[in-house]
Amino acid sequence: MINKRSVAEVIILTLVTCGIYGLYWIYAFSNDIKTYLDDETINPGLELLLCIVTCGIYTIYWMYKFGKLICTCQEKAGVQVEDNSIIYLILAVFGLGIVNFGLMQNAMNIVIDASGEPA
Repeated sequence: MINKRSVAEVIILTLVTCGIYGLYWIYAFSNDIKTYLDDETINPGLELLLCIVTCGIYTIYWMYKFGKLICTCQEKAGVQVEDNSIIYLILAVFGLGIVNFGLMQNAMNIVIDASGEPA
């Protein structure tokens, strides 16, 4: 099951928990994409581990990579495809990854609504 999450909730919880919820969100979001695309090559645990072990450097790449995967989800759901992966990459490089959390969650919420997946 794919979870539709409130964009404001994701951002606020990440801020309030000093980023800990952000790590959980990365795992959960990766799992949602894996489930939606039925792609066994996506490993949410490994994605999270790499984000932690590299002190956030992999997170920058993760945002680009999952920006591309969001496009694939949009194609599958039949909604307008918006490739924002470069925007996610630039925001992450400038330390605005939390903005990406909101943008990425919003894009996935649109996919969930369009595909009729239970939230």
